[in-house]
Amino acid sequence: MPTVTAKPKKTSRWLRRGIQIFFFLLVALVATNEALSERGVETLSFIEGASLHAICPFGGVVSFWQLATAGTLVKKVHESSVALAVIALALSVLFGPVVCGWVCPLGSLQEWFGSIGRRIFGKRYNTFVPARIDKPLRYLRYLVLAWVSYMTIVSGKLFFQDLDPYYALFNFWTGEVALAGAAALVATILLSLFVERPFCKYACPYGAFQGVFNLFRVFGVKRVASTCISCKACDRACPMNITVSASGTVRDHQCISCLKCSSEEACPVADTVVLAAGKAEGKAEGTAEGKEAV
Repeated sequence: MPTVTAKPKKTSRWLRRGIQIFFFLLVALVATNEALSERGVETLSFIEGASLHAICPFGGVVSFWQLATAGTLVKKVHESSVALAVIALALSVLFGPVVCGWVCPLGSLQEWFGSIGRRIFGKRYNTFVPARIDKPLRYLRYLVLAWVSYMTIVSGKLFFQDLDPYYALFNFWTGEVALAGAAALVATILLSLFVERPFCKYACPYGAFQGVFNLFRVFGVKRVASTCISCKACDRACPMNITVSASGTVRDHQCISCLKCSSEEACPVADTVVLAAGKAEGKAEGTAEGKEAV
């Protein structure tokens, strides 16, 4: 029978939080450095020339068509963006959307505001959108991806920039942000108080692109059925409302590989919800006994 014991806080939680803070500060530093440099202010030499577009992998994604057909990049997209897009692509094939769950500053910001909403609303947090509305809305981001990709191809410009809350987040103080982008950022922050990662769930085109790799990633989030005690702690922990407790291997297109559902964090039984390659293998003990232990 699986043994449920109080577990100390794992280092994975703090490792992920540290990585999120690091990339948030790095992107903020690069954006600020670029803005000051354009105004003739002396800036940090070790990141001189870096820009927000140069460190965004999505710019590389939407540039692939023009790069393949014309041999050039979309206006404002840097070569480094293409390199980062390739690196992110390799990570997605191996581990799924880790860029979304561990690196993206806008995703982290939504998560941090979400922690405020969770304190305000408790168990009601992240349950305000009815399932019949939530489910079809999840596919809206694929329409956004198709629309942004098409418009970028035909215009040869970063079409999404004026609507992008990510761009607005790091440029709102420079006066270069379009009103639509600023409105999208404000809406994203406010909605984060009620819904976990609303932009990620419903509107992010890069999140849509990354989500496809959940269907065939090498290392997936797996639940070992034979040691699962059906406590549903993994379901409650998932920021994307995925029913992990009903899965063998999580293939949901919304998974962001945050591992908040895993035995390292939420699951009370060791080695039951894990990141692993191949099929989740059961263990000797039967599930029925485990369920009675709850």
